[in-house]
Amino acid sequence: MSASIKSAFLALALAGASLALAAPAKADSLTIAVNPPIAFGFNDGYWDQSHHWHAWRDHAEAERWRAEHRDHFYAYNHDRDHDQGWRDHDQWWAHHH
Repeated sequence: MSASIKSAFLALALAGASLALAAPAKADSLTIAVNPPIAFGFNDGYWDQSHHWHAWRDHAEAERWRAEHRDHFYAYNHDRDHDQGWRDHDQWWAHHH
């Protein structure tokens, strides 16, 4: 192996080592939350637009969504309705811009 190739490998190794030392030891301080698009909200949770049921993470999450989507939030538990709160006839998000 030529001296210039050895020098290049040594430089790459040193650069990688310095990057590894500069990186934080733990990366658990970063949290990324991906929420499914909500179709219908209820006191006890919500249907996403793919027709999957979810519980609210907390009361604040429910209140934020309710404040922004009053027309699609129902102030009762979803199981009160015969269709469990899913409304086939009201897919408002498909027409909402």
